[in-house]
Amino acid sequence: MPTLCDAARSVLILVDFQEGLLPVIQEGEAVVERAVILARAGRELGVPVLATEQNPEGLGANHPRIRQTSDRTLAKTCFDASSQPGFLSNIEPHRDELIVAGCEAHVCVLQTALGLIEHGYRVRLVADAVGSRRSSDRELAIARAGAAGATVVTSEMVIFEWMRHSEHPAFRSVLRLVK
Repeated sequence: MPTLCDAARSVLILVDFQEGLLPVIQEGEAVVERAVILARAGRELGVPVLATEQNPEGLGANHPRIRQTSDRTLAKTCFDASSQPGFLSNIEPHRDELIVAGCEAHVCVLQTALGLIEHGYRVRLVADAVGSRRSSDRELAIARAGAAGATVVTSEMVIFEWMRHSEHPAFRSVLRLVK
């Protein structure tokens, strides 16, 4: 099994970066910024970007920057997005590596990561692009996902693994996103 992230096999899943939730997320703007950089790099490198919104009638839409960088946004009521009817049909069969970021780390992000692992996907949890109201919830969610089989990564790890080398045709443009 490959250990590096592979753009040809990846889907970026942005979980519930909703305007009604973000004001209470610790370092919420930094979490959004990392997710947006990751999404922009993903789109440049041909990685589909799938977003979710938990009960959008109650929590509102995703942050505008998340909406702009997502290929598709799906409403859900299940905390685990993979349990939402129709969610998994949005993932192309050859894309078995799911890069997960979002809010809240200990609820929808964790349950989605665990659900995707149960469905047989290789899950990468992006530590610098997940947030919760309390840091203890965030830290424990990251640890629990890792113990369950998710690979814990950072946004830059994913981006540079997707490119593999500095001779990648998109290297300079993607590097500008990171710097």
